[in-house]
Amino acid sequence: MHAIIDRKDLDFLLFDVLKIEEFSSYERYSDHDREVYTATIQTAYDIAADKFLTHYVKADQNEPHLIDGKVKLIPEIGEAHEEYIGAGFLSAGRDYDDDGTQLPFVIQTACNALFTGANVSSFGYLGLSQGNASLIDAYGDDEQKRLYMEPIYDGLYSGTMCLSEPQAGSSLADIKTKAIPTEEGHYKIDGAKMWISAGDHELTENIIHLVLARIDGAPEGSKGISLFIVPKYRVQENGEIGDFNDVTLAGLNHKMGHRGITNCFLKFGEQGDCHGYLVGEANSGLRYMFHMMNHARIAVGCSAIMLGYAGYLYSLEYAKERLQGRALSKGKDPSSPPVPIIKHADVKRMLLQQRSYVQGALALLLWAAKLEDQAKYSPMPGEQKKSAKLLALVTPVVKSWSSEYCLKANELALQILGGYGYTREYICEQLYRDNRLNPIHEGTTGIQGLTLLGNQVPADGGKAFFELLEEIQSTIHTAEQHENLKLYAQLLAEYSGLLKEVSIKLIGAMSNGDLEKALCNSSLYLDSFGLVTVGWMWLKQAVTLHEQKSAPYDEDFFNGKLHTCAYFFNYEMVRIPTQCEILSKMDHTIIDMQENWF
Repeated sequence: MHAIIDRKDLDFLLFDVLKIEEFSSYERYSDHDREVYTATIQTAYDIAADKFLTHYVKADQNEPHLIDGKVKLIPEIGEAHEEYIGAGFLSAGRDYDDDGTQLPFVIQTACNALFTGANVSSFGYLGLSQGNASLIDAYGDDEQKRLYMEPIYDGLYSGTMCLSEPQAGSSLADIKTKAIPTEEGHYKIDGAKMWISAGDHELTENIIHLVLARIDGAPEGSKGISLFIVPKYRVQENGEIGDFNDVTLAGLNHKMGHRGITNCFLKFGEQGDCHGYLVGEANSGLRYMFHMMNHARIAVGCSAIMLGYAGYLYSLEYAKERLQGRALSKGKDPSSPPVPIIKHADVKRMLLQQRSYVQGALALLLWAAKLEDQAKYSPMPGEQKKSAKLLALVTPVVKSWSSEYCLKANELALQILGGYGYTREYICEQLYRDNRLNPIHEGTTGIQGLTLLGNQVPADGGKAFFELLEEIQSTIHTAEQHENLKLYAQLLAEYSGLLKEVSIKLIGAMSNGDLEKALCNSSLYLDSFGLVTVGWMWLKQAVTLHEQKSAPYDEDFFNGKLHTCAYFFNYEMVRIPTQCEILSKMDHTIIDMQENWF
């Protein structure tokens, strides 16, 4: 068993740093207040602890397996699934008229973070269903919503996203799955998909796959991809389940982590009778799928953060209890009693490092989730458009910076436990294995770096990027009013200035056609971008501690936050100048390395 989160930290970020009670001025959220949000989060925490966390290890030790052609899961996964749906979390963000509670996305994200932190595999079935239904809601027609979306929200069906193929991996432009039109109006789907999480199971009556495929005669590359609803079992006009739809489980992949959720190799149309139903317009499938993919990327960042956070809390508790070595102040006198290892400087370093990553990344995640609420429902002129662009800009960072650094946090947790950390009897080993998928999941770090630097930063003349810098500058200005924050305000001004300079230079190089040199260090650019934005989140927290008058903090919380902010600036952000120098020179050592020199 492990702790899920520090509730004091979560409440501080939501209500004090992000001030989400301001949503009461939004017409959609006018019925909600802090009491509602707190009660909702507490309900989520209780269910996460009672129904998800309790089988985290068991699900890892008892992977899904096939019996008579059907996937067998441990029963606790189904019980957790039913509890989540029964509590209304699956449809919490929907309108009142659709049996939802119009819960802000940022609160949904906070609640889902708790379920993810308790049991990432068991929550995966639900998170994918949520994303699938949301996409159909956004782009499906009324009939598709009635037949496929509504049963998902009711908990009768579940959903997946089917993008990757064995030969193509992340290169979606190279997919080969075909969609052949029929006279009846549907399509015959023919192809195979790999790495499909929750691709087959018996948790629900039906599974609705969202499948990328090419219609015969479509343009080559990503411009010729369409999106199809492909149910495991066909659904009749009256909503009843019909015949098997020729979607075959060809095999289960056995993963390093996330062992409790099925990961499938699926074949569509082996018998030539797999029906697919076009979503929206032909050849627009990739654009539609990004609706689900971008939510999934935020979810991957959330997963990384919460697994890192759990490892931090576990190793913190261990460090307080584990007696080993003597205090240096005692001259290492062998006759003196051993001390808790948290007394040792290097253990403090590793705890601070973890804390700075997971709590800084959590702040960025929740800020990004708040942007989605603002993008959809803000009554302020211009804020919807601005928030949507900022969200698109930071999504690769939330996904990949969190995945890289919170995995590092798990590595540090293992190190604190020493030899015990490497054993299955202690939870940190599983947390690390589960987190190792996140730098790969939903687009690798390299792909996210290319997306950030190659697409999001230059978009619309860099408008969103410059607006982000203005937001950062606003926090710097406020921090400068506090004597003990002036140094960090100055450092953030310096580092964000370096990021601005190098971004302008790289955008210019790309505009002049020098794409390869400008983009060859895009992962390094993403790292610097992440360090700046997470540093900003730490400074926002420090400013809040100084200026929030209505919610006084106990001395340990106050000092702990400020000291972690100091650590992040003094130990982590110092890499930015060196990285920006490499980026500014457009160093091409990497691309100059020839294949036959390896």
